[in-house]
Amino acid sequence: MKYKCLVLDHDDTVVDSTATVHFPCFIEYLSKFKPGMEKDYTLTSYFEKNFHPGVVALFRDEIGMTEEEFLTEQHYWENYVDGHIPEVYPGMKEIMERFRNEGGILAVDSHSVSSYIRRDYIENGLPMPDVIYGWDMPPEERKPSPHTLFDLMRKFGLSPDEILVVDDSKPGYDMARAAGVKFAAAGWGFDVPVIEKFMRENCDFYCKTVEELNAVLFSD
Repeated sequence: MKYKCLVLDHDDTVVDSTATVHFPCFIEYLSKFKPGMEKDYTLTSYFEKNFHPGVVALFRDEIGMTEEEFLTEQHYWENYVDGHIPEVYPGMKEIMERFRNEGGILAVDSHSVSSYIRRDYIENGLPMPDVIYGWDMPPEERKPSPHTLFDLMRKFGLSPDEILVVDDSKPGYDMARAAGVKFAAAGWGFDVPVIEKFMRENCDFYCKTVEELNAVLFSD
């Protein structure tokens, strides 16, 4: 294998979750607590805002949530996610199983909560990661901070060139760059031209399909 450790994002990289879970929850929340504002957002614009400046900036700076409202939205999201399990993208399970069977280390670095990541892995029959870094970490340790990648290097005795980060987001890209780690953009979850343009121009690999990621990992 080209890499010893595969660091996977979760949402829109392993599971199809923004379109089926997070965006519907976001619209439902706005319609209940900030009626009328839900009309300002489409799925495409939501993807763009999550890509940059990020969901926290979207909620606080653009929508204008107070700290109390932000916590209310987080609880609302948790209750919504409890009843909605996203499906794994076709082909990802096989990639993860092969990587694990060939001796690779599987890690997850995500802005989702660790308990939901574990649930999604169990429900989709995926091999459980060796380590999960989720939203429940201290804020200063979440991506785009490179903290988790340096932690992986220490725990498993890895060098930067032995790790590949696979992510659909700019925070994931920024994290990998800050740690000197290769980055493969996951482009199979959505078609948003501004995101694809940035990823194609800046990433080590741009994978429009899961099959292209398989080639990056296992081709000679």
